Amino acid sequence: MAHVSAVSAAVKRLEGKVAIITGGASGIGAATARLFSEHGAHVVIADIQDDLGLSVCNELKSAVYVHCDVTKEEDVEKCVNVTVSKYGKLDIMLNNAGTCHELKDSIVDNITSEFERVISVNVVGPFLGTKHAARVMIPAKRGCIINTSSIAGCRGTGSPHAYVVSKHGLEGLTKNTAVELGQFGIRVNCVSPYLVATPMLKKYFNLDEEGVREAYSNLKGSYLVPNDVAEAALFLAGDESNYVSGHSLLLDGGYTITNAGFSPNAGFSPGQSE
Repeated sequence: MAHVSAVSAAVKRLEGKVAIITGGASGIGAATARLFSEHGAHVVIADIQDDLGLSVCNELKSAVYVHCDVTKEEDVEKCVNVTVSKYGKLDIMLNNAGTCHELKDSIVDNITSEFERVISVNVVGPFLGTKHAARVMIPAKRGCIINTSSIAGCRGTGSPHAYVVSKHGLEGLTKNTAVELGQFGIRVNCVSPYLVATPMLKKYFNLDEEGVREAYSNLKGSYLVPNDVAEAALFLAGDESNYVSGHSLLLDGGYTITNAGFSPNAGFSPGQSE
């Protein structure tokens, strides 16, 4: 008997939809491209990693690769135009491309050009993606825009300053565009994960996968992998979230609500009261 995958046996949640995924050649973007494709979407992978991007495309049933530097408006505009020309529409824009820089001991040691580069990729990139997605979604009176943010977008963390600032800005962009574009039936959300063992995180935070597993988390026995973030993006992209907009979906195992310096078992015993 032929093998039938769980996805093919079930309802495909993105059947016939068209999705652009920036930064889709590796990490979270590649995992999401694969999952969206499994659920019936036509996927456009937009990246600057040409060999990796083409390799991922070759795995998928219906996909194309477009070289796209998200900091260049002409590249983003071309990517959207190619998508609409090929598929006739754009249903989902996933602004996933992102970058970071090495963690410095002090803000005094930060290099201005590195700060500006991170802001350009992580904030200007999603701005351009949203702008040109909206250009074709507004006339259609429908669409879904998803930004890949981080827990760094809702708190101060041990991450580099530029990265934290960029993700706070991305959360603001998400909320503001959700307000504006809602009148056209367009939903805008972001997915905000904790540490994920992607190539970028391993490079800039000097962590291997085992290090990510051991990183502080409130939810023991579990840790994030790229496909977990892809599943969250699938929820936000699909009809199951048709009244969710302006929302940041945290994938942090309760990390952001936890006081790391407080142990609930310290100084208390059963039956003790204040």
